[in-house]
Parts: sequence; structure tokens; C-alpha cells
Amino acid sequence: MISVLAAGFPVLVAVIGGYLLGSVPVAVLVGRAHGLDPRDAGDRNPGFWNVKEQLGRRAAVPVFAGDMLKGTAAGLVGLLASGAGASVLPVYAAVGAAMAGHAWPAFAGRRGGRSILTFAGGFAVICPAAFALGLALLFAGSLAFSFAWGTRLAVFSLPVLQLFFAPVEQVAGTGALMCLIGLRFGQAALAGRRA
Repeated sequence: MISVLAAGFPVLVAVIGGYLLGSVPVAVLVGRAHGLDPRDAGDRNPGFWNVKEQLGRRAAVPVFAGDMLKGTAAGLVGLLASGAGASVLPVYAAVGAAMAGHAWPAFAGRRGGRSILTFAGGFAVICPAAFALGLALLFAGSLAFSFAWGTRLAVFSLPVLQLFFAPVEQVAGTGALMCLIGLRFGQAALAGRRA
């Protein structure tokens, strides 16, 4: 019984730490500094894209960086909790919890964003080599098409790129994290129909 509890402790630490980090409402804080709540303007998504649309690129840069860093910090908490990489489960749990914290933040009335940048920041810890290739695709796609299409190309390619560096079980874990993004887009579409 004690060994089971000890095995679950790193995951518990990772989940709590990840959720609290993800709950920091960066877009809301940046928006308020400019006299705007992004949850009540534009597409009402408290994330980078909406802040950029409402306040411009310069105001949105801290949102981009902050939302990415939430995922990276959560991944690092999971890595520390795992005890020198003995298991990837705490890392995935921490990143998933950070994404949930971003989507349903404890510090912002459970009205959060879609978790894309938080996922990307966490993925930088999960598989740094695939993340670096994803960045290359982001820049290439942005030059060839637009930043929005470059971002889509990079994010959706990450599981495929991860196959070159990690076992398929970990790639499946990445796919599970991406399902949370899909869930948030689905919820936004349903909310838009009701409005």
C-alpha cells in the first residue's frame, strides 16, 4: 500500500503544480493592464490570438510567452517530480494539468483559453528535438503562408515528428494532450451557436 502511494506521489505533485501554473490567466492580466478583459471582447477567448486582434501584436507578445512558459514550467515540475526522468507519466500529467488549468483556470472564474501555447511549451520538455523541428516548420509555414497557418502546421505535426525520437506510447500520450485542445475548440463552437 505504501509503495503504491509513493509511486503516485510524483504524479500528484505534478498535477497540482501543473494545474496551478496553468491557472495563471496571462491574457486576462495583460488585457486588464490595457483596460480590456479578453473574455468579453472579440471571440472571448483569453489567449494570444484574441489579445492580438483586440490590442495588437506588441500587447500580445507577453501572452504568447507567458502561455508557453506555463507549459514549459509545468513540464519541468513533472520532470523534477519524476526523479531524474525515471518515468514520463509525471511530465505528461503536469502538462495535461497545466492545459486544464489554462482551459478552466482556478484564478479566473474557470473561463480560460484553448491551451495551444501551453501544450506547445510543455511539449518542449516532453520531446525537445521534435519541438525544435516544429519550430522550423512554424517559421517555414509562416514565410510560405501566414503565421496562423505556420502555427497550425507546426502544432499538428508534433506527434508525427515525435515518432522519430520517442516510443509510440509517448506519441499516444501527446495525442491525448492534443484531444484537450480539440475539446476546447468544440466547446467554443457550441458556445458560439448558443450566443
